[in-house]
Amino acid sequence: MALIGFSSAAFSETNNNETPSEVTGHKILVAFFSWGGTTKQVAENIVKHTGGTLFRIETVKPYPTEYKTCTEVAREERDKGVRPELKTVVEDMDEYDIVFVGCPVWWHTAPMAIWSFLKSDNYDFSGKTIIPFCTYEETYRDETLAKIVELTPNSKHLDGFGTIDKNADVTNWLNEIGVITVNN
Repeated sequence: MALIGFSSAAFSETNNNETPSEVTGHKILVAFFSWGGTTKQVAENIVKHTGGTLFRIETVKPYPTEYKTCTEVAREERDKGVRPELKTVVEDMDEYDIVFVGCPVWWHTAPMAIWSFLKSDNYDFSGKTIIPFCTYEETYRDETLAKIVELTPNSKHLDGFGTIDKNADVTNWLNEIGVITVNN
């Protein structure tokens, strides 16, 4: 898996106390699927630092709220290759050139809702920069980030981010991949 880097000079400068309305020259979408709220919080942290647009990936049929039952549904979807129908679409996807895609790790990979989003006939991710992120309890961070890259083969990719902490500081990661420049 090759991940391509960006030059930080191509992006606007910001610091921890600023929230840019848009990274110069780039329109950013932060699309995420979240069941328990952890991934949502990380997505919101990314938006806080990039000024991107937040988009929640939701399924038409909600997942069960009880953890064990939800894991059973998720496993069955994965095992059968079921791509659940999504509730909404990004109407103006063509306007975005950088798309963060985030999710929790479910059964060692990205949930099937992410597959539905990334393989939708509604979107063409060719030429866009995809930046994966995930949240997890134990492991399979790298496998999940790699799955998002695999599902977008005609895109550019930057190094992903994974965390167990919903309040994780994403500033260093965003700076390292060149999306923001932190002034010290």
